[in-house]
Amino acid sequence: MAIAVSAPGKVLLAGGYLVVDRDYTGLVFGLDARMHVHVDELHTSSGVSLSEIIVRSPQFRAAEWRYGYRFTEDNGGVEVLQLAGHSSPTQPRNRFVETALAYALTYISCHTSSNIKPASITIFADSDYYSRQGVSSSSTTHVNRFIDFGVPLHKAHKTGLGSSAALVTAFVAAVLLHYLPVDTVVINTDAGKARVHNLAQAAHCTAQGKIGSGFDVAAAVYGSCIYRRFSPAVLEHLGELGSAGFANRLLMTVNDNSAPKLWDTQIKQSEIDIPKGLRLVMCDVDCGSETPGMVKKVFAWRKGNPEEAALLWATLQKGNEDLASELRSLATGGNTSAASYENLRDIILTIRSLVREMSEKAGVPIEPKVQTEIIDACSELPGVVGGLVPGAGGFDAIAMLIEDSPETVDDLSRLLDDYKVTEEGQKAMIGKLRLLDVKQEMVGIKAEDVNLYNKWI
Repeated sequence: MAIAVSAPGKVLLAGGYLVVDRDYTGLVFGLDARMHVHVDELHTSSGVSLSEIIVRSPQFRAAEWRYGYRFTEDNGGVEVLQLAGHSSPTQPRNRFVETALAYALTYISCHTSSNIKPASITIFADSDYYSRQGVSSSSTTHVNRFIDFGVPLHKAHKTGLGSSAALVTAFVAAVLLHYLPVDTVVINTDAGKARVHNLAQAAHCTAQGKIGSGFDVAAAVYGSCIYRRFSPAVLEHLGELGSAGFANRLLMTVNDNSAPKLWDTQIKQSEIDIPKGLRLVMCDVDCGSETPGMVKKVFAWRKGNPEEAALLWATLQKGNEDLASELRSLATGGNTSAASYENLRDIILTIRSLVREMSEKAGVPIEPKVQTEIIDACSELPGVVGGLVPGAGGFDAIAMLIEDSPETVDDLSRLLDDYKVTEEGQKAMIGKLRLLDVKQEMVGIKAEDVNLYNKWI
């Protein structure tokens, strides 16, 4: 029986850099742009037997990967091998799909002695995960809610909404639901979400080659939240897939039945909200930043200036907490007139000032001048409360809090469409500005109606 699961994107509205350290938190909003994964049995002709799993992403050209799989020795888990000559020759390896599949099958192998049957897995992305710069209108047709991007996946420009984390989360959840007995993992329960979260964190960290903070996976599972990261030691003991005992270590890590609990992540959904009358929107600049290099430089500055950095980070943490508190207060208080947003506007300006201070001290363009000018210009529009460079910042997307009215959305969209970068040195750093058709999403992972994908499958 076919199943489908989706997971939301994310924006780290406040807490960039701080969220890497367990002493601090991040203010993370889910976004209603979702990654979808559909899984069904692999149907073959009568008498034909296959032992493979086919993964497709039909919105992109020649995006197909075929995998064989085998059980390794010494309880080392299920190894996944891309089949040469069968996958699309122009597509590089997809390490996120490959790792998510291997980790999911390994976890499944610990629960059932049945053979893993062939399956067909199809991935869909809501359109705002990718910029459309350089893609002709004739090649971007909509079928249902999804767009045909008309390019190979490796040539698509991401908008920084957390596609890899949302993909891995939806992928492992869909594969678990497809193969495991009913009620083993139920994704609308706390226990089911915890298992999906733990497995997705493990797979995503392995795929990206490091143990990150995990806020993006948390948003994919739980939706909007205040997030405190897990201790890296939670995953450091896993070792490599294929090593002796890996499957059992993964099982114990994901199920986390120990006392005290292994996972020390703190995810607070009830402490975050957007008041009625406000909307969180994202502006795509079709560029992006080298986040790992920026993080490395910021932490080098922090290590070399511990007292100065500790004071600045404590002040930033206070500003981030004030932002969450003010949004929650507005959401529960019911007063959403323009005048009631003044305190919110001041808090945003304070955070931006502190971020620019850190940017200057660390020598990293967290809120570069061109982004400052864009945010300032947007903030002058009626109905725009303020904006921030989310996450690690740089030449990436911009997050804006605006009044939720068609007039404000239209005015902001027109300003971005017509915006011209005046400084010659900055023109190459910023692409075409575009208001993405996304808003905040409080709900995380969820099951979808399989009929949504009928015209694609």
